[in-house]
Amino acid sequence: MAKERPKEQEEQEEQEKPSEPKQRNSMKWVIIILVLVIVLGAAGAGGWYFLANKGAAKPPAPKPVEVAVWPMDPFIVNIAEASGDRYLKLVIQLEVSDKAIIAELDQLKPRLRDTILDLLTSRAYRDLVDLSGKQRLREDIAGRVNNTLSKGKVTKVYFTDFVIQ
Repeated sequence: MAKERPKEQEEQEEQEKPSEPKQRNSMKWVIIILVLVIVLGAAGAGGWYFLANKGAAKPPAPKPVEVAVWPMDPFIVNIAEASGDRYLKLVIQLEVSDKAIIAELDQLKPRLRDTILDLLTSRAYRDLVDLSGKQRLREDIAGRVNNTLSKGKVTKVYFTDFVIQ
């Protein structure tokens, strides 16, 4: 009987041993599944974050601004000078806000040339020599042309030729 007890004890030990690896094995699977769930959740959250911010970070591309430039014929005028005769040769190009205005400018061309000629002949040599005087002349030309137009407006005045003699 003494031999039987050790056999019973051995059987009990054998029965206990297989249950421990089953618990360890099932515990490993639980840990693996939890790690997988955490990794997949983090990847999904990260992907959602980057995709959501990627669309918000890019503003829509602005439309390219179409610039329309209307060239004028050269102006050759006597400028106001008390000590002698001085001539100004000026070639102007007008940048307008819309291409549709060009048709109106073509119709008003004689009126615009008259207005600009009056402006140029009223200027003195000392008013046209320095940079600030030229800038004032640009602003005055744009103002007079804009007063004449009914639809759009002149945004910039370019001097492509400016000679005082």
